[in-house]
Amino acid sequence: MRIYIDGNSGTTGLRIHERLSAREDITLLTLPEEKRKDPAAKQEIYAASDVVFFCLPDAAAREAASLAFEVQKTHPLRIIDTSTAHRTEPGWAYGFPELSDSMRRNIEQSSRTAVPGCHASGFIALVKPLIDANLVAKDALLTCHSLTGYSGGGKAMIASYEANDRPRDYDSPRQYALSQQHKHLREMVAVTGVQNAPAFCPIVGDFYSGMLVTVPLFRQQCKGSIEDIRAVYRETYTTGLVQYQESIADEGGFIAASALCGKDSMRISVSGNEERFLLTALYDNLGKGASGAAVQCLNIMTGMDETTGLVL
Repeated sequence: MRIYIDGNSGTTGLRIHERLSAREDITLLTLPEEKRKDPAAKQEIYAASDVVFFCLPDAAAREAASLAFEVQKTHPLRIIDTSTAHRTEPGWAYGFPELSDSMRRNIEQSSRTAVPGCHASGFIALVKPLIDANLVAKDALLTCHSLTGYSGGGKAMIASYEANDRPRDYDSPRQYALSQQHKHLREMVAVTGVQNAPAFCPIVGDFYSGMLVTVPLFRQQCKGSIEDIRAVYRETYTTGLVQYQESIADEGGFIAASALCGKDSMRISVSGNEERFLLTALYDNLGKGASGAAVQCLNIMTGMDETTGLVL
């Protein structure tokens, strides 16, 4: 299988390259540095590929897609886009197979798959099963708290955090997207089916990678008990990279957002009491939040075991 990673110098592309380079069933194609942005050269290497990954900014991903669509008219090319550009676009499968059999089939059959966003993955994994089970109403007013490692900000943020002369502010967690206009909100609404975007609180911390997403609920927001929620997760997450776990806290009662750093899996858990519930998703923002999910989609699209080449 011949694969080209368009944008393999970024954090997501590098991790995908790392996962795929050890596989004997895959040949990774490359372009010389000076031709990586040349439309003719890109279209030529797309035509030589079986699968192409887009690990690009949104605008560049849209431009690359237009080139790839032309190739698809005469060549059975399959596309996996890790950007935000196509996650809610018609004709694209949404790359979260654990959510339903129909989503898994869409990925299997599609020639175009969009990989979920890192923050969005946790929120969707926690909320969609409860919406589908009618435990949470579609018009519920929800909140999402998401703590991420600094690699989620790409090469520029990594360089800033790892600089010797970085600002002292970087020593503490920093909340951002204060205008409530984060680019992941659109897919969070579209995929879960909620009618209102959640109040979203993303926070970047002084650690390389890892992610902890929490959705708090009051008992009045749910049509079932805390045990009913746990039962839905147990039934939903029986296959794939997402697994329900009774507790993800350590012996001291803490949850470290970096606990699954370097892994491609996700753990779902529920804590709290009968009045207030905390729904939590723990994973790596570069794993199930990006590159791991992309490789999982590749495996499903090409008929491989979905965990092939992943670190669980």
